[in-house]
Amino acid sequence: MPVFQRICFAVLVFCSSPGAFAAEPQWLRISSDHFIVITDAGQKKGHEIAARFEQMRAVFADLLSRKQVHLGEPIEIIAVASPDKYAQLVPSDEKSPGVFLSGEDRIFIVLNAADPDCWRAIENPIAHYFLNFNYPPTQPWFDEGIAQYFSSLTFTPLKTELGGDPELKWPTAPMPGVSAKNTAEKSFTEILNQPNWINLADLLQARNSYADNDRRTQFYAQSWILVHYLINKDKLSETGAYFGLVELQKVPVEQAVQQAFGMSVAQLDQAVKDYFHSLKPLSAALEAARRPNPPATPPPVNESSLPFSVDDVSVTTNQFPLAEAMALIDEMELRIPERREPASQELEKLASGGRTETAVADRALAWAHIQKGETKDAFEELSDALQINASDAWTRFELALASYHSGEKGARIQGLANMMESLHIVIDRYPEFAEAYNMLGWARLAGGGPNAATETFKVAVQLGPRSELYQLRLAEAEMGAKKWDDGSMILERLQASADPQIAAAAKKDLHDLPYLKKFGIPPQEEAPPKEAAKVSAAGPEKDAVPGKAGPKDDSENKDNEDSSDDSEITVRQNPLAPQIDKRPVQFLKAKLLSVDCSQPPAAVLLISKGTQTLKLRAPDYNTLVLMGADKFSCDWKDLPVSVNYRASAKGGGDLVSVELR
Repeated sequence: MPVFQRICFAVLVFCSSPGAFAAEPQWLRISSDHFIVITDAGQKKGHEIAARFEQMRAVFADLLSRKQVHLGEPIEIIAVASPDKYAQLVPSDEKSPGVFLSGEDRIFIVLNAADPDCWRAIENPIAHYFLNFNYPPTQPWFDEGIAQYFSSLTFTPLKTELGGDPELKWPTAPMPGVSAKNTAEKSFTEILNQPNWINLADLLQARNSYADNDRRTQFYAQSWILVHYLINKDKLSETGAYFGLVELQKVPVEQAVQQAFGMSVAQLDQAVKDYFHSLKPLSAALEAARRPNPPATPPPVNESSLPFSVDDVSVTTNQFPLAEAMALIDEMELRIPERREPASQELEKLASGGRTETAVADRALAWAHIQKGETKDAFEELSDALQINASDAWTRFELALASYHSGEKGARIQGLANMMESLHIVIDRYPEFAEAYNMLGWARLAGGGPNAATETFKVAVQLGPRSELYQLRLAEAEMGAKKWDDGSMILERLQASADPQIAAAAKKDLHDLPYLKKFGIPPQEEAPPKEAAKVSAAGPEKDAVPGKAGPKDDSENKDNEDSSDDSEITVRQNPLAPQIDKRPVQFLKAKLLSVDCSQPPAAVLLISKGTQTLKLRAPDYNTLVLMGADKFSCDWKDLPVSVNYRASAKGGGDLVSVELR
């Protein structure tokens, strides 16, 4: 049944027949300490999948000697019981039982729960994910080698197995809906049995994994066995020293290998080849796979005890309403180009139905509008979502994302204070979310608070150590706070970036530094360099850098929370600092007693909190930032509200935003 028909059928059942609805697949939300699984495959399978991901996280931590593995971007796992349903959700050319979808907001993983080891399809991309948020920048051979090595991970009831050939397609009987294994492809063991290895010096210096398919496969195979050697010969500490030499000190590869490993490149090359030929289980597995009746499993290369069993993993299980499950699936499908349009149509139908409208459907439609640059439409959808569930973290993130994207190309940032308030809610729910800290730092810097922005960007860099964008923004915040040495040290390193936009922006910031120190503002340029303009203009794309809010010193307000203006702030393409009200924005949950509109379009709101009563002014209620209401009303009385405002010296204050609760 096509996805659209399936959705309509589910909605019809949901709306018309409670008894029939009970016969529909029941969706569960199963949460472990670090992962969320949404599934219709039952509690036992959902628990197992969550436990496998917890085990993978623990094995990775042990592999790279990490006490803690950060999940710098939240992950949601959708595991479907039906192979046919799975095939309808993923890209049409997808043959594996698992798909890893990266996004600006979060990671979606989609699994065919009919495959008993569906989680194994995610081992390679999740290894890259773990590296991105937990390991300093390295060279391609190390990242690919780690990912390929981790891709061999299997679990038995008592053991963890690692080190097998991840490309050896072990013959198995195909399950219904699961593609049979292709045994025609060459495994890494077969490739490395050939004499034509890439020169090790070239492998170490490669900046990518090669465009030619054969050359790329050879690169993956050699990267795998090199990392295999380094891990099992206990040389990861030497590897860290090597990266410090080549990445930070720019020592030539040959010299760095000699210093770090105590051998020449040629000696290391030979040591790795000898090590490969000594791994008898690899050749035994290859021979066994070629037999007419192979054993059930390949012989293990390295075994160790389980970090913990599936039963040891504690989970929380809750019913997940069908309408929300359908909307979440569509929200995921928006990330797949060929599924985007049908998913949007289905979301429109769900959002327009009385009992099928959910915050999930509205926020998903808002995300689609944000991607198209339709900020006004996005805010309208988010307003609907907030009325349904004001505490939903993803609705709050999309609200912040809409404000973030509203500052693109020198446009005006909409709802800056609300953006920061929403990001605090998101961070409270996902305290390791690197991009949320990056966006919060950007908002604080745009709002004239470089000291607060600096501290926030430091957290973003800690959680996303490989993001040069985060580092560039930290440097610009440091210079905005007049911490010249700290900022310039980062910029010196970034001007050698392989990313031309990052490098251009860093060079321009260094060029402007003397002028900035002397006059307090960067020099204006009639025609900034093309690449630098792309980065230093306001665009908050992941690969672009918003314009600077200027070098204002917020040392007096350093301890105040988010001292920024929620009125529209222009992020200028020239680097002049906008004039921003430096009074701190205060937040208050209270009761709206009455509204005085005797001098339109100005309004005065009488707000009561305990024994405290405030008169908060809005110069123009038509432009006041509202949440929980379509438009401002002078007839509001006795309503619970949340307000952002700036206190005045004579009491009362100036309104920034109002949310009806």
